[in-house]
Amino acid sequence: MFSYRNNFAIVSPMANEEKEFGEFTSILADELDKLQCGKVYMVIDNVSKDRTLELAQSLAAKDPRFVAVWAPENRNIVHAYLRGYREALKNGHDIIIEMDAGLSHDPRAVPMFLRVLNEGNECAFGSRFINGGSIYQSNFKRTFLSKIGTTLSNVLLGSEMYDMTSGYQGFHAEVVAQFLAYPLKSTAHFYQTELRYLLRKKRYAEIPIHYRAPSPSVSENAIKNSLSTLWYYFRLRLAGQSAVIE
Repeated sequence: MFSYRNNFAIVSPMANEEKEFGEFTSILADELDKLQCGKVYMVIDNVSKDRTLELAQSLAAKDPRFVAVWAPENRNIVHAYLRGYREALKNGHDIIIEMDAGLSHDPRAVPMFLRVLNEGNECAFGSRFINGGSIYQSNFKRTFLSKIGTTLSNVLLGSEMYDMTSGYQGFHAEVVAQFLAYPLKSTAHFYQTELRYLLRKKRYAEIPIHYRAPSPSVSENAIKNSLSTLWYYFRLRLAGQSAVIE
């Protein structure tokens, strides 16, 4: 068991997860059983059109370790992540881990994140591109965008991580409070890259993860937002105003 901080929470936005909800939450519950601690905040908004909210509320009624957060005010995926972080922070968790639902992120990696965050690191970033990491069940476009996103970010922004685009990550509560107060520019999945860039001066470690990417496409709006946000921080860097959360 972890002697430093084991009061942890998992934040997991959910949308149209009915098909894999049972398997995902069952594996997650098994991990919580082994760790004998932890809470899961399932964030659902109007993007979800199936029975995900109903399933989440039913699970929460049976197992108090799971909390269904209904957030109809969300306007994009970033709002969903941040709402989950706010809920976890409000409830006093020391460590908060962000994980996608639908088994694209493996719940069995949670102990590795806790270990890293109990070894003097403020941030733990999942990486598919270091030894032991992988992407599977993914098409060429998704894999290419992930790799080119990492390369462009490191070249243009001066960051040095092996994976700048993964969404499996964990933080100490103090770090969460800092980035919740920061005016993030991203409205889509580039938000993970933005966070890693802003937190690059923190004590961090990259953790090998196995990522399953069943989604066949990335929206045009998400790509546009990624490029505009990248350009924004690149211009700041050129002007000698490199953004950072320290």
